[in-house]
Amino acid sequence: MKNQISKIMQLLESNYLDKNRTTLNSMRQNPDPFKILVSCLISLRTQDKNTAIASNRLFAQATTPQQIIKLPLKKLEKLIYSSGHYKKKSRILKSVSKEILERFNNKVPQSEEELLTIKGVGRKTANIVRRFAYNKSDALPVDVNVHRVVNRLGWVQTKDADKSEEELRNILPKKFWEEFNATMILHGKSICVPISPKCSQCMISQYCPRVGVGKSR
Repeated sequence: MKNQISKIMQLLESNYLDKNRTTLNSMRQNPDPFKILVSCLISLRTQDKNTAIASNRLFAQATTPQQIIKLPLKKLEKLIYSSGHYKKKSRILKSVSKEILERFNNKVPQSEEELLTIKGVGRKTANIVRRFAYNKSDALPVDVNVHRVVNRLGWVQTKDADKSEEELRNILPKKFWEEFNATMILHGKSICVPISPKCSQCMISQYCPRVGVGKSR
């Protein structure tokens, strides 16, 4: 299994280079833990281009917990409107900012345990902050795109991203962990899409059992 995974990951990594990074992955170049946390919360249930628009608009006005707390709620909602679910996300951003300021002395925690105590922060967000902001080698971010791809490949048989992460930790060679999130998200959004994946264009189609795939292109 690990040999097959290594072969597939080498093929995928050669195709999805640094210049093609998603908004969150690009933030690793000049990591700001709070901004990465905020962008990750904004990115939930939206396309990457909307994450970029909303994040850039917000960061032009506020880049610290204090500044987000001081923003009127309606203004915050308007700034991140493009990300969708902006009312809920605005409330979460306010709440998370307050916790960072009051509980963690204005510093985003590095440990998974502490991050998960913050209301609104789940495993994916905690792993992204730890990997992209603090370069923690044990962090393995897995979202719905990664979850979908690895299940179709037959690497895991799981019902949610958290369970996929748990199983991937046992089978994914450590040398691929750093680029795994970026590689799989880009593949999942360009080729291995949720509905009617583009299997005819997929460079790893010969290795993929297409588990759960009905119609494809």
